[in-house]
Amino acid sequence: MAGTDRSKKSAPDDAATARPVPAVVLVEPQLGENIGTASRAMLNFALTDLRLVNPRDGWPNERARAVSSGADQVIDGARLCASTVEAVADLDYVIATTARSRDLVKPVFTPETAAAKLKQVIEGGGKAGVLFGPERTGLNNDDVTLADAVMMVPVNPSFASLNLAHAVLLMGWEWFKLGDATAPERVEYLDTRPANKEELVGFYEHLEGALDKSGFLRPVERRYLMVRNIRNMFNRAGLTEQEVRTLRGIVASLTRRVPRGEGPEEG
Repeated sequence: MAGTDRSKKSAPDDAATARPVPAVVLVEPQLGENIGTASRAMLNFALTDLRLVNPRDGWPNERARAVSSGADQVIDGARLCASTVEAVADLDYVIATTARSRDLVKPVFTPETAAAKLKQVIEGGGKAGVLFGPERTGLNNDDVTLADAVMMVPVNPSFASLNLAHAVLLMGWEWFKLGDATAPERVEYLDTRPANKEELVGFYEHLEGALDKSGFLRPVERRYLMVRNIRNMFNRAGLTEQEVRTLRGIVASLTRRVPRGEGPEEG
């Protein structure tokens, strides 16, 4: 994200980086900056095996390091290869990324399906990787021929313009999700906790007593429906213990008798 402190070296979680990961093979990348941003994308999702095939601006490349935002683990560990064949020689399964159809019969995966296939191969003891082509032209058919399958990202058909780092990030995200145990939704309670039922009922009874005195819960024959709806409304809010205490304070303040001359000035 834009607010990341770039002065700090990345320290990926040990558990996330301990498992085997697919290789990311950049074939003839044109700019060091693109290698750097792709490396940054990789390390966000615990991918550390970077292989470079004939980078146009040479390797090592200080521009790549400068824009990687501290992804030195990826930059320092990158393997320089003379050909795509050399880069994938030790891999058992390879997926090629492409933005257009090819005259080749191969399975075509979405990033999600591709990540699941990579996981299947790696968990079976194999080694896998993903090929990304040059920024301007993409992979040539000779490179795609080396792959077992093709990955195409579903995008706006009238504007299919992902850059190299975008493509790497999408693949990395789908891979990382498969091993991520983060809850899809959570609430950070800080210095409080969810209110328990006793606290909620205490608040409901306090509020209802005040409403009875004010005459709000009338007519009497509809009182039970009004009380039920009010309780249901507050129950949906997911109140914390602190919020319940605040609400009870509000009710108490609104119902407290104010001595003459101590209330808000009139006029």
